[in-house]
Amino acid sequence: MINYYIYKNDKHSEWVTFVHGAGGSSSIWYKQVRSFRDHFNVLVLDLRGHGRSKPKLSDALNSNYTFNAITKDIIEVLNYLKIEKSHFVGISLGTILIRNVAEIHPNRVQSMIMGGAILKLNFRSQVLMRFGVVFKSVIPYMYLYKLFAFIIMPRKNHKESRVLFINEAKKLYQKEFMRWFKLASEINPLLRFFRLNDIAIPTIYIMGDQDHLFLPNVKKVVQQHQMASLRVIPECGHVVNVEQSQVFNQASISFLKTLQS
Repeated sequence: MINYYIYKNDKHSEWVTFVHGAGGSSSIWYKQVRSFRDHFNVLVLDLRGHGRSKPKLSDALNSNYTFNAITKDIIEVLNYLKIEKSHFVGISLGTILIRNVAEIHPNRVQSMIMGGAILKLNFRSQVLMRFGVVFKSVIPYMYLYKLFAFIIMPRKNHKESRVLFINEAKKLYQKEFMRWFKLASEINPLLRFFRLNDIAIPTIYIMGDQDHLFLPNVKKVVQQHQMASLRVIPECGHVVNVEQSQVFNQASISFLKTLQS
């Protein structure tokens, strides 16, 4: 089972589950846990190969990572903790996993908070991924990760987020990184399915106005999906929960409170 942390609040029955992105870990939610645990029970995960979820022998023998397999990891934790339903909060690639949980197990998802959501790899993103696939065997993986981090988060005010994710990625084994990289490079068909299928679950997208690779497509999807809304944070990049944590927390908790009324 993947590693997890729980923060119980005996005054409340609802759960919020946090799902980080590729190269991150549960530690990227350090600016959220205290605020959310005042209102909810909190579950924070380390995805396979990240944080304290160390690769298993079976993972080493099986290079075919899939989003469905990683989704199963998340559901396994929910089942073990007997959490029937949860709100979900994700960042970056974690938003794709949350959307996949909602597709496969819609009865387990009360709502979705999608920070720095990825709904389409545009032309520039696809070129980057192809570059990485071609050169992954000759370029050290951390050089690739640093390059991608800088392209996604290029500005001075993105530095904290950029450094945080680079430092977390250093803890990954190279083979583990390559499995996740290959997975990310093949997601466009899945993302197209998600864009075309409006799921009847309350969703808020929280995006930075400087998230140049991913914000345009999120705006299009929000216009097409009935239960989706969008909050754009000014002067903010991709990793909104780190860069503008107070705004992110306020917007997220306010959204969740509206669902309780």
